[in-house]
Amino acid sequence: MNSRIIRETSPTDTSAPAANDVLPAPPSVDLNDSRLYIHRELSQLQFNIRVLDQALDERTPLLERLKFLLIFSRNMDEFFEIRVAGLKGQIALDHELIGPDGIPPRRALAEISEIAHKQIERQYAILNERILPELAGQGIRIVRRTQWTHKQKLWVRRYFREEVAPLITPIGLDPTHPFPLLVNKSLNFIVRLDGIDAFGRDSGLAIVPAPRVLPRLIRLPLEICEGGDNYVLLSSMIHAHAEELFPGMTVLGCYQFRLTRNADLTLDPEDVEDLALALRGELYSRRFGDAVRLEVADNCPKDLADYLLKQFGLAESELYEVNGPVNLARLFRIASEAGYPKLQYPPFTPVLPKVLKHVEDLFQVIGKQDVLLLHPYESFSPVVDFLRQAAKDPQVLAIKQTLYRTNANSEIVDALVDAARAGKEVTAVVELRARFDEESNLTLASRLQQAGAMVIYGVVGIKTHAKLMLIQRREGSELVRYAHMGTGNYHTGNARLYTDYSLLTSDEALCEDVHKLFSQLTGMGKVLRMKKLLHAPFTLKKALLELIARETAHAAAGKPAQIIIKVNALTEPKVIRALYKASIAGVQIDLIVRGVCCLRPGVEGVSENIRVRSIIGRFLEHSRVYWFANDGEGQLYLSSADLMERNLDRRVESAFPLEGKKLQQRVRNTLDLYLGDNTSALLLQADGQYLRPPVASGEPARNVQAELLEKLCGVVG
Repeated sequence: MNSRIIRETSPTDTSAPAANDVLPAPPSVDLNDSRLYIHRELSQLQFNIRVLDQALDERTPLLERLKFLLIFSRNMDEFFEIRVAGLKGQIALDHELIGPDGIPPRRALAEISEIAHKQIERQYAILNERILPELAGQGIRIVRRTQWTHKQKLWVRRYFREEVAPLITPIGLDPTHPFPLLVNKSLNFIVRLDGIDAFGRDSGLAIVPAPRVLPRLIRLPLEICEGGDNYVLLSSMIHAHAEELFPGMTVLGCYQFRLTRNADLTLDPEDVEDLALALRGELYSRRFGDAVRLEVADNCPKDLADYLLKQFGLAESELYEVNGPVNLARLFRIASEAGYPKLQYPPFTPVLPKVLKHVEDLFQVIGKQDVLLLHPYESFSPVVDFLRQAAKDPQVLAIKQTLYRTNANSEIVDALVDAARAGKEVTAVVELRARFDEESNLTLASRLQQAGAMVIYGVVGIKTHAKLMLIQRREGSELVRYAHMGTGNYHTGNARLYTDYSLLTSDEALCEDVHKLFSQLTGMGKVLRMKKLLHAPFTLKKALLELIARETAHAAAGKPAQIIIKVNALTEPKVIRALYKASIAGVQIDLIVRGVCCLRPGVEGVSENIRVRSIIGRFLEHSRVYWFANDGEGQLYLSSADLMERNLDRRVESAFPLEGKKLQQRVRNTLDLYLGDNTSALLLQADGQYLRPPVASGEPARNVQAELLEKLCGVVG
């Protein structure tokens, strides 16, 4: 799509351009012009909005629509905890960083606040006006206090007195009881009181923290309901019986609120001697970081809301008044418990490719040919089984593996523990700083160490994000290497929810490269030269820029030139500028970017040959694929890396080539399915908005995830 200036600025205008400005058409193009770039945090917010939009899609089963609405809540929590907190931190430290988009943090925060308030209000409207009434029509109800029957009131009162009240610690506010330090994202109530207590105090205010050990959603017994699944919110119970917490006092009002805090970790590598010990301390501190957002019930009086804002040092723009529970994510229980198959996605069983069916010896198969798996359509079990077999095989001498996100009790960790106990040399590179999985990774690291495995915490200051496993096996008089390389994590749960590629291989050059990468991670020395593997922070970005430049040269020479890239995020300015140059030269570029995209497509004379699409559906699109036409000799890489500064400059990442024509064509065909999707895809416009692709009359509806489910798993729907 071509686009010209949306807002003209005078030559003397020194203010930063608005977020939706678009560069005028050439003749002269400055690829550093801020109007060519979309602000990262505003792009992230647009992604969250696209997730919320799924809650309105009537083609999606009702309980899945509820999940999308709740995922929006979780996404927004993290957005405030990390992204908004980061912007506020820059301002507080007087160290404001302005990216290629030219928008300073203060203005970004103002735009974020305006958009976030509208979308959170919209979220609750969707919940109250669409989702909850439709759920009630299917027999799934959250029963409000005003709707409780006599029997339900009696049951709730008994439950409150026996299960809730004994665990609550109400805190009256007075000089000896100052405002308490509240945990990040905890449910709390501010209570207005009238009367004088036993000690003669009459402050008139109290705080009631809801016990974190209690469920926020309680199922009512069948015998006191008229069919269906009926739930009561813990907040409703506390509201209904608040006076029992303050004997002899009159409760004039009880209002729920929730505080979101900065949850980013601030470890200084130069001051850390023991990363694991330092991280444990930081995890505790995360619960009490600086305040960034206050959510209150929309019936909370203004004076109480202002009082809370003052206590937390927040501005009025950081207050969010909501029409419903302040902790919506806790409603996931409804979607997970309800036995309503018609309201959920149809179940499916991940399949095994033919080459792995009825196979007992995976070494024999992988020794003869590479095996490519596309999760979740194809099972992750061959990866787990391969590791299990290696753990038991007396010929296997050593296993090395990176662990970024997994679980301390996962099958992967079980197999590594078994291998270590069997006397094999097991080395695990555990990334302790995987955001929000730090505690789990500390636990699994301890478990592996206790089993006798060598645990390495990667490189100080650089996260290890590559997904690699290397197995060394004695076969006759030779040591033979086998490897698994992936675009996803070693997390069996994620492998059923995320789309990712796995490659099982015994290719000598690739396995040698993986061995060298592990050597760099565990030891010391200069950068080792790789034969096939690209790795950040050393060769990956340079190689990508060269591959883009090669397509640019082909186009300039009049040859057909094309690039297809599928990633989760695109923010790296040098990569974006390289893609702009390629577009100007005539390269046809298709970008499949699920989340943040700072590149503007469709700008006349600059990016009119670039198309950007985001696909949101049943599965989280997570695979990273780079494909280059290469003058008829297509070149394709699968990778752990998104095209972000942090991935390419400050992480250990890997990108591995897919060389067999058959495997290459398979991935290429799958990319074409993504580019043909006209139902779950949204196209990024030059003004930063996302729109549905136009569908011609009579054109069939196409959904890439549905097509892959039907093609690979035989599931329709």
